[in-house]
Amino acid sequence: MKTTSFKAVRAVAKRELFSYFNSAVAYVFIVIFLLMAGFFTFYVSNWFEAGQADLRSFFQWHPWIYILLVPAIAMRLWSEEKRLGTIEIVLTLPLKPGQVILGKFLAAWLFIGMALALTFPMVCTVAYLGEPDLGAIACGYLGSFLMAGAFLGIGVATSAMTGNQVISFIIAVVICLFFILAGYPPTINMLAGWTPLWFVKLLEKISFISHFAAVSRGVVDLRDMLYFVSFMFLSLYFNGLLLEWQRQH
Repeated sequence: MKTTSFKAVRAVAKRELFSYFNSAVAYVFIVIFLLMAGFFTFYVSNWFEAGQADLRSFFQWHPWIYILLVPAIAMRLWSEEKRLGTIEIVLTLPLKPGQVILGKFLAAWLFIGMALALTFPMVCTVAYLGEPDLGAIACGYLGSFLMAGAFLGIGVATSAMTGNQVISFIIAVVICLFFILAGYPPTINMLAGWTPLWFVKLLEKISFISHFAAVSRGVVDLRDMLYFVSFMFLSLYFNGLLLEWQRQH
């Protein structure tokens, strides 16, 4: 039974992943991601002038890059099915809805992981120019991949809400922005003066920034890992509830 479920999820993921590379979407996304990552790291952050052989400035821009690119990838996952009128067919296949949801999510997450892996030349550059902490860099990549999954979970859920890809994109960007700004230092400093301390602490705990910041510095805390994994699980569960409600109505 477990083997059958795994094969079903893998089949859906394989189908979705190939659909990316059968269009220009995949290549445009990868090019834009690499250009933005390089531009913000080397030019905006003045990496060469800083004279430090690490990739902290590279990872600090990932939340801001993901806030636009990840919802753009996720918006088509369910909205496209609704637009084409194929969502009823998909949900009546001899597959459980959870298998379809997980397969679509894993395909998009793996695709983002491929784009992230293509930034490896930056690691080579840092290693050539200095003696970086490769363990910290590996943690940064792991944290970035997990955070991308959390962004994707939001995008998948908003895609299930509506058949309009633009609306799905906008809603996902707004929600993702909240989870970034909730732990952004300027936001915390602004709220600290006129809101209760418990509220400020709560915002910090639910923010992507606060959990990703520690991991990107090479500090591996199981709680940060569990946060992102739990966030993805809850997003996919909500995705399932939305689809079930829409199927019954």
